[in-house]
Amino acid sequence: MPEDWLAVTLRFALYLDLMALFGVSLFSLYALGPTDRPSAISRLYGRVAEASALAGIVLSLWDVVAMAESMTGATHYSQLTRHVFDMILTGTAVGAAWLVRIAVLAAGLVTAIAWRRNTRRRQIGLAASGGIALATLAWAGHGAMDDGVRGMVHLAADIAHLLAAGTWVGALVAFVLLSLAARARTPDSVQTLSRASSGFATIGTCIVGMLIATGVVNYVLVAGPTFDALFTTPYGWLLLGKLTLFVLMLALAAGNRYRLSPGLAAALSAGDSTGAVKALHRSLQAETCLAMLILVLVAWLGLLSPMPA
Repeated sequence: MPEDWLAVTLRFALYLDLMALFGVSLFSLYALGPTDRPSAISRLYGRVAEASALAGIVLSLWDVVAMAESMTGATHYSQLTRHVFDMILTGTAVGAAWLVRIAVLAAGLVTAIAWRRNTRRRQIGLAASGGIALATLAWAGHGAMDDGVRGMVHLAADIAHLLAAGTWVGALVAFVLLSLAARARTPDSVQTLSRASSGFATIGTCIVGMLIATGVVNYVLVAGPTFDALFTTPYGWLLLGKLTLFVLMLALAAGNRYRLSPGLAAALSAGDSTGAVKALHRSLQAETCLAMLILVLVAWLGLLSPMPA
């Protein structure tokens, strides 16, 4: 475990929370049809997104306090002064990104309350809020290490990587919730699960392509066009672990796309979908667990240097 375990824990929690906010809200827009929007699962997605927005504010407040303590070397939160927070929030790029995050999350909550009777508008507002908030995390990682044109390219690649990952992780959360509803045989949930899982194929392919492309760009900009860092530094070892878990996720996703989703559609047509729903639910749970492990490694990687000690 790294020395600064609190920083890793907070980074992981923020990644997971903001990806859920962005990805679940987005999923409800592209995966649920007009007839699904008044449904129980749509309302559940809305509650999950709203809770994630609120949790994002709380986690961000905790994160800036922990950041101030780390930067000043304070041994207790009571030693922190207003001057320290002013310096972080007005004098650093990560502080400016933090202010944007708090503002968009608060705005997302306000619009969600104001548009509570309009499901589509509410989810659009929450997805936009989550996407911007998730993008601000790029300023707290390696994406902010460069200046000039190189820095702009690095940040753009990092933001695109975060948004693609958020779309995938949020979709997994949404699918797990939907598969739970389908196992409980709530009205129309099995049909919605089958339709959504079959329709996710194209979006999933685009996500994987974006993750691979931006991942390569980020690696080259962080470690250079060499594989030495992969085998000689803790950063590289963790990155290899992340890539291994990513390959396992791809294998499960391929199984969902080419075997379990068609199997659910066939079982639904035959009138007995219980076994197919259970199989898809187990696979989605396993894929989600792998995603959580990857986020832990990503949170840790952001605090490590790719250069040999």
